Amino acid sequence: MALPRTLKDFNVFYNGNNFIGQCMEFHRPKLHLKLEDYSAAGVGPVKINMGVGMLEAEHTYGGYMRDIVNDFGGKISGVLMRFAGAYQRDDTEEIDAVEIEMMGRHEEIDPGQAKAGKLTEVKVKTAITYYKESINGNKVVEIDLLNKIFFINGTDRWAEIRKAIGQ
Repeated sequence: MALPRTLKDFNVFYNGNNFIGQCMEFHRPKLHLKLEDYSAAGVGPVKINMGVGMLEAEHTYGGYMRDIVNDFGGKISGVLMRFAGAYQRDDTEEIDAVEIEMMGRHEEIDPGQAKAGKLTEVKVKTAITYYKESINGNKVVEIDLLNKIFFINGTDRWAEIRKAIGQ
């Protein structure tokens, strides 16, 4: 029997600034493919891989976040964020350090309800152009949509595509 790895704590770094104690919730980007239905003579139906789907991160903060507001409307990869999480198994007490590095641009900032004396939750949605996930310092996923890199567990799945188009 094994118990799951549970997120025990996390931190967010934003353009190099430590946001400890400010980020309440962080929804990591959902990794997904754009698949298209295909059916032809003698084949199908199957789903054809058309590339990586849009990557978005959603994050919630307690109170006004000046740094985030200052970056709204900037360049496509103008925001650098890093999520650092400690995942622990309770049966072995083993801890995995999971680190997500992302670059992108804020798509939406929801400042929440303003009410004196109450905590305001600011919700942010960020369109991601670069994503790298490492576990205990080992890269397991790297997706760079602008430079056509799709690296999964030691294999760059788009290397031959880049070669074929002279990139």
